[in-house]
Amino acid sequence: MQKIIILDFGSQTTQLIGRRVRELDTFCEILPYNKFPKDDADVIGVILSGSPFSVYDEASFHIALGDIIGRYPVLGICYGAQLMSHELGGRVEPAGSREYGRAHLERVDVADPLLQGIGDGSQVWMSHGDTITALPEGFRRIASTDRVELAAYTSEKTLAEGGGVWGVQFHPEVFHSEQGTQLLRNFVVGICGSRQEWSAASFVETTVAELRDQLGNDRVILGLSGGVDSSVAAVLLHRAIGDRLTCIFVDHGMLRKNEFADVMRDYEGLGLHVVGVDASERFFKALEGVEEPERKRKIIGAGFIDVFEEEARKVEDARWLAQGTIYPDRIESLNITGKVIKSHHNVGGLPERMNLKLCEPLRWLFKDEVRRVGRQLNMPAHLIDRHPFPGPGLAVRILGDITREKVRILQDADDIFIRGLREYRCDDGRALYDHVWQAGVILLPVKSVGVMGDERTYERAVALRAVTSTDAMTADWAHLPYDFMARVSNDIINHVRGVNRVCYDISSKPPATIEWE
Repeated sequence: MQKIIILDFGSQTTQLIGRRVRELDTFCEILPYNKFPKDDADVIGVILSGSPFSVYDEASFHIALGDIIGRYPVLGICYGAQLMSHELGGRVEPAGSREYGRAHLERVDVADPLLQGIGDGSQVWMSHGDTITALPEGFRRIASTDRVELAAYTSEKTLAEGGGVWGVQFHPEVFHSEQGTQLLRNFVVGICGSRQEWSAASFVETTVAELRDQLGNDRVILGLSGGVDSSVAAVLLHRAIGDRLTCIFVDHGMLRKNEFADVMRDYEGLGLHVVGVDASERFFKALEGVEEPERKRKIIGAGFIDVFEEEARKVEDARWLAQGTIYPDRIESLNITGKVIKSHHNVGGLPERMNLKLCEPLRWLFKDEVRRVGRQLNMPAHLIDRHPFPGPGLAVRILGDITREKVRILQDADDIFIRGLREYRCDDGRALYDHVWQAGVILLPVKSVGVMGDERTYERAVALRAVTSTDAMTADWAHLPYDFMARVSNDIINHVRGVNRVCYDISSKPPATIEWE
């Protein structure tokens, strides 16, 4: 299958480049800057990402450009553009001031294939401290902004049969670059010649065939969480191997209200063989008195592995462990310097303990692609469109120690909030829930004075959290309607014993994170 290779130099938006390329129905791989696959005949083009470094930093990343330039069309973005200019004989210098935020293109060469359909005045997003002040010999400018003379450039002639070179000092992958998708389309489809064969339907067809070939007549076990990724992985595997798949769903006691029973019923309707395990007592005992967030996560993660391993050993002749690992999990778990960015519970460790081979049918997919595959598999909409939910569940939405009473309070408040989001209809006829990326309630470690029925109360406060996002890398607080907020606040205070105050979190990511712990 045709593919675009994205070489990652450490940019926070590298995943966004990948998602934009996939949205163009084109397969891509994100690889560390020094891991280019030299002998892969399926590669049709290369994109060089941004980076937190300057090309002059001692710690900055450099590559042998001769391995790619002249063999493939190459697009450098921000640091990628500066790196090519610097390495090929141009000049990169510190900008007078950091160039960050919105800018508008001018003097656009609309005849250049990269900029076709993009005119003067098009908004782009800048984020760099250095700027290109001179191009290498044989290169020319194709766009500027009011502050950046060489905002985009290209090689004056096609280099060998592999195609040309383009560089842009802005970020076409981010939302604020209004015609960024058009620019990437021009590169991926127009210049690289993508046949746009990557789709949910083609993925299901090829993956089912690959799974049958990979797994043969072996039995497979899979840990279900009730979330989108593991559910789609289960249905995909079931389509490939049928009843040779056994799923294990562990209830650690910190799921949402009635979620264990609801999810088990959903899985039964999908025809899956699921073993449900209520291990809540075990987890509550292990978490007793624990307040530190990372300790909570580690206790729950280790406890899940123990329970899962105990149940998995009951499945005779199991040879494979299947996981709902998706592409961002693999990218985030180890960055290009070899340091962990964020550990994911389903990346590494478990197969070695259990002597099982690993099967990850969704390992190449982004979250939105997982949902498209789920729809292709005719899975229920409420499973596919479910908001992300943390693996440790409500444990990381209770600030402080965990008790059954605190979980009960949070479950009741969260149930009112989520049901309210599903029931409230917006002007477009869709549920408010569908306009929000992720939502939940946080139980705060404070009490406040209130008045109920002419009596003084001293009870807990909760914070509602709802954000909009496309990929969870950045997020903005959701501007929920006032009448909805008033109704939810009133319902929580009137119906949840132990709560007398409701707040709303209006922090964005960054600087905050989506979850509080």
